[in-house]
This record gives sequence, structure tokens and C-alpha cells, in this order.
Amino acid sequence: MNLKAQLLEYFSANQSQIRTQVISLVTEMVRQKTINVVSDKLPEFPFLKFRGEEYRVADIIKRELENSGIDYKIFARMEGRPNVISKLGQGRSGQCLLMPAHMDIVPAGEGWDTDPFEVVEKDGKLFGRGTLDNKGPLASILIAAQVLKKLGIDQELSGELMIAALSDEEAEDPDGINYGIGYLVEEKLINPTMSVVPDIGGDMLEIDVAEKGRTVIRITAIGKQAHGATPEKGVNAVYMMAKLVTEIEKMKFRYEVHPVLGHPTLNLGEIHGGVASNIVPGTCYIYIDIRAVPGQTEKILLDQLQECITKVPVGDFKVEVLSSNQPHAISPKVELVRKIQENAKEYLNLEPQAIGQGGGTYAKTLCLNGIDAVGWGPGDGDAFHVANEYIEIKQLIDFALMTCLLAVDLLA
Repeated sequence: MNLKAQLLEYFSANQSQIRTQVISLVTEMVRQKTINVVSDKLPEFPFLKFRGEEYRVADIIKRELENSGIDYKIFARMEGRPNVISKLGQGRSGQCLLMPAHMDIVPAGEGWDTDPFEVVEKDGKLFGRGTLDNKGPLASILIAAQVLKKLGIDQELSGELMIAALSDEEAEDPDGINYGIGYLVEEKLINPTMSVVPDIGGDMLEIDVAEKGRTVIRITAIGKQAHGATPEKGVNAVYMMAKLVTEIEKMKFRYEVHPVLGHPTLNLGEIHGGVASNIVPGTCYIYIDIRAVPGQTEKILLDQLQECITKVPVGDFKVEVLSSNQPHAISPKVELVRKIQENAKEYLNLEPQAIGQGGGTYAKTLCLNGIDAVGWGPGDGDAFHVANEYIEIKQLIDFALMTCLLAVDLLA
């Protein structure tokens, strides 16, 4: 019997057992409040000693790997925020498929019908914070690794399958220090040749092959403070900013339409100015979020904003880039994408299409470091970061199977 046939037979014969295992794992992980926020917001969560506390989920992952006889390593930039990296296969071919999922979550927020940290099973779905993003998919890839080990298929893989439970995806502190994928890549602690990141939703019907760049910019209008009774003695920074905002709203990007990503976008998300109604505001600042397509460099974006500034006749402006990353794209015809499509079509009767998106995933970090990475996974894309987050149990089981089949196709 060939390897794929073995896998299909196992999943068919053990559906009930696998389903029970999925539910148990997701339930246990969701109970761990691995909330990741920027440091300034940490006091709002007094049960956290530090951001993320991903070790709580890592302990579950380590136990499962040890019980299955799967070797793993722990890499951590700081204690309590580990990355658990396990490998299956012989590593002879030089090919390595990374399947990463993150252990941290966003805050629960308001509007839940049930306790967000106690999984509720209803209508074939699991409800709870992290069921989709990203503990459900983490359970799927972990179960896939256990199945490959149990059936001995890991011994037939000339390449390596790397299953990774990672920290620090959901929030970026102002210091820019990363404790997850950025740390691992920066320190060259992992060296995959390709990756599937199960963190985009789309019900396994979308394969993210390109992501826009993101540049966050703060612009400060510097006027002159004065008494509100004598506004002529000051320079009103809010008026200055109002004129600049009008110019920014009219600004037309210089770019070429990307075949997958399409057009860039600009969002003015925040504006702050003034301290009292009887004081002429001396400063006013805005935050802009630009999602760029290939060809739009940071310099090009700043030059265009500077052109807008020159059209404002009075006062000075200060422009600061707070964070910036470049867009990335891989060909939708690479073998990784083709194998996802072939297996999804043959075994799930799904036809996933290559897409681009404005958001960012681990795939960006990997692609910008020369690794072919795509986003593809289970779950409803509209269920991320909302109340009553959920994921279908069947999709989690199907994704475990797809992970196994991909490993055979790409590494055996």
C-alpha cells in the first residue's frame, strides 16, 4: 500500500478518535489565556506577568510530542515565551516544509454568548477565543505529526517536516523586538525551504501567495500655541493638519497594478490635537497606514507625502516612519501551491485559488528571507478577532490529513 493510501485509510478508520483528540486539544489550549498585547496595555490584564505567556500552551505541545516519541527543540528569546520546533523525516533531500502556528491570542473583547476561554461545541463547530486563530490549526498540524509518526511514514520522508508552535504573532511592541518567527529567522535557528502558514481562514479555498507591504507613519503639524481669545497670535496646528489631510485624501499613488495584490491603500486611522477649547493648539498629529504593492518603496511613499506637505502654505511638519515592511509575492505556479490544489481537489473536492491580501502573516517574514511561503488553512476568515470566534471540527480534521499528504508529496 502506498503512503497516501495508508493515510487515507487511517483517517477514514479513525475519524471518531481523531475528532475526540482535536476537540480535547483545542479545549485544553483555549483554556490557557495566552493573551498578547503591547506592554502599555498589560496592566489591563492583571493575570498576566508578561505578554503572551505562551509557555502555558507550549507545555501542552511538549507533552503531546513526548508521548508520541517526536523529538523537539525549544528556542526562546526570553523565558516563558518559547518556540517549540519538532522535526519528522530523514533530512537527506535538503527539502524542509515548515508548518507554523502561533500560541498567542488577542484579548477576548466583549459580546460573547459564552465564556471565551471555555470551548463550546455546537453544530459541528468549536467556539472560543483562539479556536481559529491559531490554536485550532495548531492542533491540526500536531495531530498530523502524530499520525505520520504512528504509521512510520516519517521514516519514508527523505526531507523534513517541521511542526512549529510559535510565540509573539498577535502584537508588536514599540521596541520592535520579536520573540517568534522574526527571532528564529534572524538568529538562523530554522532553515526551511518552504512553508504553509495556516493563519488566513478562507475555509481552505484561498492560498495566500502575496501580501502587501505595510508602512505606519506619524505626521506632526507644528504650529504655535496661543490664548484662545487671541488666536491671531498663534498658528493653529489643527487647521494646518486639516489642510494636509485634504491633500493626502486627494493624493494619487504612483504604482503599477499587481496581478494578485491589485492596488495599494491608505488609511488615516488616528488624529490628535489640542488640549482645551480656549488654547490655540500648537501641535496636531495623525497616524497613517499604507498597504503597498511591489514597486512602491518607502522612499517613494515618503516623497509623495512630502509633495502633499509642500501644498500647505503655513507651518512645519515632521514625518516619522514608525514601522515598515515590504510587499512580497511568489508565483502561484510553484510546486507547493500546485500540490495544495491537487490534494484539496482530489481528496476534499475543494478548488483553492491563489490570492493576495493586505494583511500580514508569518508568510511575509519567511518570503522576505528567501523561503517560499504561502498562507492556507481552515476556518472562516470573518471569524478572526471577533466575539464568538469559531472553527469547524471537520475542517480541522481535513487539514490534518492535508498536512500529511503534503508532507508525502513534497518530502517523500
